[in-house]
Amino acid sequence: MNPHAQDVQDAAFIDSDFFDPRDLVQVRYEMLRRVRTEGQTIVDIATRFGVSRPTFYKAQADFEREGLAGLLPVKRGPHGPHKITDEVMAFIEAARAQEEGLDAQGLVERIAQHFGLAVHRRTVERALARSKKKRR
Repeated sequence: MNPHAQDVQDAAFIDSDFFDPRDLVQVRYEMLRRVRTEGQTIVDIATRFGVSRPTFYKAQADFEREGLAGLLPVKRGPHGPHKITDEVMAFIEAARAQEEGLDAQGLVERIAQHFGLAVHRRTVERALARSKKKRR
C-alpha cells in the first residue's frame, strides 16, 4: 500500500480502473518507466507522482539493482540481532555447556564481563530460542 496515495496527481492514476495510486509498486514502476521510455523529466515526474527527487533516485537505484523486487517497501532498521554475533553466541553456548542451568540473566552478566557488551535478558532468550530451532 502506498501511504501517500493522495499525493499521486498523474492523470493516468486519476479515475482509472487499471492504475491504482494505492499500489506502491505500480506507482514507482510507472514513475520510472515514464522517465526511461517517454523521456519525461525527473522533476516533472517526481512532482506528479508526489515524491521528492531523492526518493525518485532511490527507487531508480533500487530497481536497477534488484528489479521489481527493489520497488517493494522494506522494513527499516536492523534486520536481525546485531549484538549477538557468532562470537557472542559461541560464548553463550560454551558458558551454558560449562554451567548447567545458567539462566539468561546470568548470561547477560557474563557477556557484559567478557565483551563489555550490554544486552537485554530477552535478547539472550531470543538468541537461545533461535539456536534451539536451528539444531532441530
